[in-house]
Amino acid sequence: MRPVLDSSCSAPEPYVPGLTALEIDTSVQAGFPSPAEDFQAERIDVLKHIVLHPQATYTLRVRGDSMRDEGIFDGDVILVDRAIKPRHGLIVVAVVDDGYTCKRLWQRGGKLKLQAANPAYPDIIPEDGQTIEVWGVVLASIKQFNT
Repeated sequence: MRPVLDSSCSAPEPYVPGLTALEIDTSVQAGFPSPAEDFQAERIDVLKHIVLHPQATYTLRVRGDSMRDEGIFDGDVILVDRAIKPRHGLIVVAVVDDGYTCKRLWQRGGKLKLQAANPAYPDIIPEDGQTIEVWGVVLASIKQFNT
């Protein structure tokens, strides 16, 4: 049974390269501008600037608001890289008692805790016999606006 934790995430999905958008040509003309040149654009891979290890990067949908002060909100999709070594201060996805959660990693003097970015939520500090595994490091949060 998966416990319900604030900011728990849905099952991980592998990152698929090739998400593209338009990048506007930001050069300027030193002469008379042509209206056609104002709209020059080329296709780019939006995530190639963010994803460092495509084979080890996954997407997860966040549920809950415990990371709101870090700009990660309910419904956002986060990119998680499993190839990056987790270290103190990074935002991570961890498995706590078989459930995924997104928190800031605090690691000092052999002690570990997972910190929420919302004062309404307590830190997760492992208790005797409790299993906490840092699953991956959060690279980015993708927010979709209503259209």
